[in-house]
Amino acid sequence: MLTACGKQSSQSSSNGKYASSQVLNLSYPSSLDSIDISNMSGYGSTGNLFESLYRLGKNGSITPGLASKTKVSKDGKTYTFTIRNAKWSDGSAITAQDFVYSWKRTVTPSTKSQYAYLFSGVKNADQIVAGKKSPSTLGVKAEGKHTFIVTLDKPITYFKKLMTYPLFGPISEKAVKKWGSKYATKAQYMLYSGPFKLTGWTGTNNSWSFVKNNQYWDKKVVHLQKINYSVNESTTTTLNLFQENKLDLTQLASEQVKNEKNNSDYTTYPYSITAFLIYNFNDSNATIKKAMNNQKIRQAISLSINRSSLVKNVIGDASTVSKTFVPQNLASDPKSGKDFASESTVKNSTSYNPTLAKKLWKQGLKEIGVKKLTLTMLTSNDEPNKAISQYFKGALEKNLSGLTIDLSNIPSKVAQSRAQNGNFDLYLSGWGADFNDPISHLQILTKSSGYNYGKYNSSEYDALVKKAQNQDANKPEARWQDMLKAERVLMQDQGVTPLYQTVYSYLQNPKAKGIIHNTAGTQWNYKYAYIAK
Repeated sequence: MLTACGKQSSQSSSNGKYASSQVLNLSYPSSLDSIDISNMSGYGSTGNLFESLYRLGKNGSITPGLASKTKVSKDGKTYTFTIRNAKWSDGSAITAQDFVYSWKRTVTPSTKSQYAYLFSGVKNADQIVAGKKSPSTLGVKAEGKHTFIVTLDKPITYFKKLMTYPLFGPISEKAVKKWGSKYATKAQYMLYSGPFKLTGWTGTNNSWSFVKNNQYWDKKVVHLQKINYSVNESTTTTLNLFQENKLDLTQLASEQVKNEKNNSDYTTYPYSITAFLIYNFNDSNATIKKAMNNQKIRQAISLSINRSSLVKNVIGDASTVSKTFVPQNLASDPKSGKDFASESTVKNSTSYNPTLAKKLWKQGLKEIGVKKLTLTMLTSNDEPNKAISQYFKGALEKNLSGLTIDLSNIPSKVAQSRAQNGNFDLYLSGWGADFNDPISHLQILTKSSGYNYGKYNSSEYDALVKKAQNQDANKPEARWQDMLKAERVLMQDQGVTPLYQTVYSYLQNPKAKGIIHNTAGTQWNYKYAYIAK
């Protein structure tokens, strides 16, 4: 995902802790797909180039961005942001109108933004995205150069967290018009609002750099002069580069972790990603559909999986066992401070209990009137999915008499397309939180969600999620209880079966310091990063 090393910076070297060279060398697993904030496929390190109203700081904290102050109405539906005196990388002023233009552009259907759904709750956004209203009706307006006003359909508890996303940052209409079809196709056809600006990217090449943006409003705290990126698909290559001191941070593959976890440079970075098993409640095969809609069969499958063994012996990295669909350490109870996953755990939902599994399986088969069942498990062939699917086959066939699992390991784009079209019995999937709130996971399994590939449908679950997003949106404690109940309903049902939570392993140069990593949203923040002496 990321990697690092260092050179240069005259002004920062006056302080005794900084090396004279302030350059970070990073590795990237694939070429950049887009530098247009409206239609990127992810925002993991984009916050270093594009700033929004806030930034994501340490431990998911909300820190200052382009808004110098914020006023929220009593009903929680109107946000008035004061845009600070900030400049684009070409020295022109960033204005409130740049935010208005950006937001309207992103929700316009022809923009084809993959993340337009995050605007849901902003006045008229859902209707605009669905093509039922004009983008001009979006609940945003500028009053003068520095006042940006957002009107919501309903209060959104996590709205400020959302505003750390570069997706909600400004776009210069002048730049879009000036460059036309060239806009965002190369590094030079873009204006940057973040701590760094992009250079050397041609749209298709495998190396580029982030260079310190001297027009950035808070440039005094930025120590790095440059971050160099190179694309390396092979973890063998990146490990070699790290060992040659050409990278300061490299992600390790599972098989490398075993050899490197005693290395003093070894470290881990968690992600709020849950890997889980999806059941196809709308299966085209009538018998399998009956099976997938049988709660006891789903529970039996979940209880047949030894997640500790799966993580330790198959995945082999620092990943952890899932207790719930919502990841651990994502969000804390506003009253008690307890972790959401700990509070919402349901007994015998994600534990290993082959005895109970066999009993429920037998009852489930009897209820649907069959003695044998063959299910096809769809997975992408990315690491470690193939090994996971083989583990599943062995564990399920061993514990559940009469069950045969056929494996379909195919390229991820093909697998996702099949899953979206409902062409599977079981599907190994994953979901990473967009922001530090349980609703980021819970909302994808509602009946109307486009990400609910298995068509799980519970009116009780939907009602609780809706309540959390609507009538209790402005009541933190009531909203929390709604979400806890929704998670418990999901786990009792085994609407999906959570497996493990991703924790990636890295080797990191101890001199690369000040890197902020978050488990959700814009994960990597290099604003305060530096190379120590």
